[in-house]
Amino acid sequence: MSESSGPNAAAPSTGNPLLQAWTTPFETPPFAEIAPEHFLPAFEQAFADHAAEIAAITHDPTEPDFDNTITALERSGKLLNRVAAVFYDLVSAHSNPALLEIDKDVSLRMARHWNPIMMNAVLFGRIAALRDKRAELKLTSEQQRLLERTYTRFHRSGAGLDDAAKARMAEINERLAQLGTNFGHHLLGDEQDWFMELGESDTDGLPASYVAAARAAAEERGMPGKAVVTLSRSSVEPFLKSSSRRDLREKVYRAFIARGDNGNANDNNALIGEILSLREETAKLLGYPTYAAYRLEDSMAKTPEAVRGLLERVWKPARARAMADRDALQELVAEDGGNFKLAPWDWRYYAERLRQRRANFDDSAIKPYLALDNMIAAAFDTATRLFGVSFAERNDVPVWHPDVRVWEVKDADGAHRGLFYGDYYARPSKRSGAWMTSLRDQQKLDGAVAPLIINVCNFAKGADGEPSLLSPDDARTLFHEFGHGLHGMLSDVVYPSLSGTSVFTDFVELPSQLYEHWQEQPQVLQQFARHYQTGEPLPDDLLRRFIAARKFNQGFATVEFVSSALLDLEFHTQPASAIGEVSAFERRELEKIGMPEEIALRHRPPQFAHIFTGDHYASGYYSYMWSEVMDADAFGAFEEAGDIFDPQVAKRLRDDIYASGGSRDPEEAYIAFRGRAPEPDALLRRRGLLETPEAA
Repeated sequence: MSESSGPNAAAPSTGNPLLQAWTTPFETPPFAEIAPEHFLPAFEQAFADHAAEIAAITHDPTEPDFDNTITALERSGKLLNRVAAVFYDLVSAHSNPALLEIDKDVSLRMARHWNPIMMNAVLFGRIAALRDKRAELKLTSEQQRLLERTYTRFHRSGAGLDDAAKARMAEINERLAQLGTNFGHHLLGDEQDWFMELGESDTDGLPASYVAAARAAAEERGMPGKAVVTLSRSSVEPFLKSSSRRDLREKVYRAFIARGDNGNANDNNALIGEILSLREETAKLLGYPTYAAYRLEDSMAKTPEAVRGLLERVWKPARARAMADRDALQELVAEDGGNFKLAPWDWRYYAERLRQRRANFDDSAIKPYLALDNMIAAAFDTATRLFGVSFAERNDVPVWHPDVRVWEVKDADGAHRGLFYGDYYARPSKRSGAWMTSLRDQQKLDGAVAPLIINVCNFAKGADGEPSLLSPDDARTLFHEFGHGLHGMLSDVVYPSLSGTSVFTDFVELPSQLYEHWQEQPQVLQQFARHYQTGEPLPDDLLRRFIAARKFNQGFATVEFVSSALLDLEFHTQPASAIGEVSAFERRELEKIGMPEEIALRHRPPQFAHIFTGDHYASGYYSYMWSEVMDADAFGAFEEAGDIFDPQVAKRLRDDIYASGGSRDPEEAYIAFRGRAPEPDALLRRRGLLETPEAA
């Protein structure tokens, strides 16, 4: 989202805070003044303003040039971007029934607003004419990239189709907008409705920090004095790892994998079938054989075959490792006198036992050293040492929930770079998962506009004033999302459409996944991993065991991810008519690849929000792994320099990856940073999958 707020960016004062100039610090949204009823009038005004701006560009009688067409498009829609940024932040991070109802209306209106713009033949004609004569326009490299991306965006939206095809495409877009919104609402509904109360006898095996977090979750749900497991991943996965109550593990696991698949009002199966049919029709209208072929053409991977090649290359060693681990876990069950076959709700529990045996390490030993505040400080300090930016907490910036914190970000010279919002705790009003977004994007089109960047997570809150203690996975998530945040904060481009994370989906995960590497470096942990009660640093012996255990259970982690990515690809390459019942298709595809029955998909189809709440990751869930090939190779540049904070490597990383946004071709940007293309085996080495299973 790109937007410049201020007196010239808003409509005249009407008593609606969304339509007024913001006099808050840094012209940030005045959240306390914004009520659900303000959004529809604000959207109506924003749609009208934007439509008028587009009409002025379209009907400009002068010959098209870069300024009156491409730059004018970049300047248009400021109010719409501003209103939408606030709205979607609240819908995702702090919703209520009124906002969710408005969301259904807004998603349809948004599609109806954008369809005639993106399919405007006259406007597309102006863009195409500029592209045809681009060699004589004397454009900067960023302008050349913007022209090409603008042309591609309109072309892929159907601007070149005949009128009948455009009309059908508009209908499809409207319906897909509704279906994606409904999918997300259903998922949130199932997650809000379910919880499991823990009685005194139900906490066997659970660490005290988990029980404290379960009490905080109950408090959040208006159940003081109780303790509950919720369907947030940060609640479910630690429970499955620690609880010695097999019956309760099964109950929690089954509820977690049944989200969106309960045959109730929140069931998502019928939506999936319709979404896939409409996506396939979109692809055919645009001349592509499948939706995956359409989506992947505009990516680094380019083709479904290239994606399948990467996933299958990783699948084979990952499955072999997982099967070897499965046999070892089954032996542990037998040692315990367990007269049962290992089930998916057992894997994490026995994997923790196996890790303790092989690496003498378990998550609960290190969690007291991974307090949330310390890991935030570690993420900030890493950014300071790499890029020279500093962070100072601000208590005068309005926020949407009391738990949200804000920091001002400054460059090494003390210049203001932007604001960073951290919203870290799980709550019923927040959708599950973790993400980065923005309230305003960096740009320099009409003077410097500083970004407002958000990280949202779902960590378990500590109870009774205790700090939130993170698992190693949670700490990695914090660094991951902060890597995305830096991509937005360090952006240094002129044009809003190329700002920050406005890059190919299979490149956007590089800055975030690369940043994860620093979280597990000894010199970072030695400084910031401190016991939350005593302040003692992480003992050397525990640090060594943690590092040694990092590659443990990577067969499981890789299998649960790659199976989901392969299923996403099959959903979008096979004819929609051949898919039939979603659960039957899921079973067929998993049998085809030899999915171990003891491991579940990371995301079953009815809860696969990445690919069904919108199209951003549709046919694109593989992107995390495509980016991981680059991030595993990229961190090697620091290792080869002999310093994980090497100033020269860090400068290239900032200039070529984090600051350039979408202003460069991603392959070119990567090679500029690394000096060569990524080395594919770096991913398998990082995950420990180049070794034989017995060596793990």
